[in-house]
Amino acid sequence: MVCTLCSCYPISLLGPSPGWYKSEAYRSRVVRDPRAVLAEFGVTLDGGVDVTVWDSSAETRYLVLPRRPAGTDGLSADELVDLVTRNGLIGTAAV
Repeated sequence: MVCTLCSCYPISLLGPSPGWYKSEAYRSRVVRDPRAVLAEFGVTLDGGVDVTVWDSSAETRYLVLPRRPAGTDGLSADELVDLVTRNGLIGTAAV
């Protein structure tokens, strides 16, 4: 998802969104070459993973439900909270 509207950015958890997050250059690059941008954040997807970019707007919003991380079926809510990171929340880390 490429969304720089920031109405859903978790400000209360993470503070203000980073400046680059709203930049036209970042938004354009992530639409053109999402794998390269993710790689810059340390996320390398194997070739079998399809990457589709959806650009949201004020008129169109998307809800992305991530897969549950492997091996977490028996974890408590408190243990699951420990897996949540800033990068995971903004989509620059695989959780």
